[in-house]
Amino acid sequence: MSKSNLLIELYSNLSTTGAITFSSKSLVNKMISQSDLSKANLIVEMGGGDGSITQGIIDAMNPNAKLLVFEINASFCESMKKQFPQENVMIINDSAGNLDKYLEGEKADYIFSSLPFSLISKEATDEILKKSNLALSQSGAFIQICYSYLLKSLFKKYFSQVNASFTLKNLPPAFVMVCK
Repeated sequence: MSKSNLLIELYSNLSTTGAITFSSKSLVNKMISQSDLSKANLIVEMGGGDGSITQGIIDAMNPNAKLLVFEINASFCESMKKQFPQENVMIINDSAGNLDKYLEGEKADYIFSSLPFSLISKEATDEILKKSNLALSQSGAFIQICYSYLLKSLFKKYFSQVNASFTLKNLPPAFVMVCK
């Protein structure tokens, strides 16, 4: 799918994508810099979108690691399956709330998320964040892009430690929350 078709899909589904454009390279780099993917065995991404964060993860991860990418938009999934045919990358057309069904008893070293929690129901948010916390390894981290610093209080309900950083080099400017 072309970039212009992906943008049309993005704008057609603002209530589920929660974004006006895809993540910038600077934002992706900011997210990835909060992790050490070279030592990770299992990585999860929630909200694969156009694959910009996925590509950043793949570029930095250990080639023997496994990446599970959750995306509820079928068009985005089809595009990402073509873009990322690697055997260790699994594109999943399902809600991140079903994370536990795909982990097969393993724990994730990192969970990267661009889910629009401001637009997701309280029940779904609760399910996703509870399962994310349970899915992390002891030293793991949940790394979230958000456009409001106020969401930090939401993440503090599920994680004992939440650190925020900011980047202007994205449209709109964004926070990266690192939750442990």
